[in-house]
Amino acid sequence: MKKFPLIFALAALGLLASCTAPVQKRIERNPQIYSALSERHKAMVAQRKIEEGMSKGAVFIAWGRADRVGRGTKNGKQYERWSYTGTDTVPAYGGGFGYGYAPGFWGHRYIYDPLFYYDPFIEVPYEAGRVEFLNGKVSSWSVTK
Repeated sequence: MKKFPLIFALAALGLLASCTAPVQKRIERNPQIYSALSERHKAMVAQRKIEEGMSKGAVFIAWGRADRVGRGTKNGKQYERWSYTGTDTVPAYGGGFGYGYAPGFWGHRYIYDPLFYYDPFIEVPYEAGRVEFLNGKVSSWSVTK
């Protein structure tokens, strides 16, 4: 019986060790991109920060893969825009079966009945961040808070 706490502790420790930050995982999986960055950019991407003049690789390490990519030309130069999507939870008022106001249930996210499913909240996507590149370098960026 004394082995159970030890096994549980070792399993928990192993689970915590495998939970590295997404930025750290991208650095480990893409060492060639990370090693090509300047010391300043290495420090910034480790903190998930970007700035004008960074490469696409630096932005990928800092923010991850973009949800949408747009390409074209701007003033005769190659242009690319990366968009990152976030979601916001909002109340759903009316509008059809399964959506509406549930008096007394605002403290609960889901109301479940085997014959009736109801969710008083919906997830609404929005553009959480955008990075624009000219000739492969960040020309501008923005985030929505």
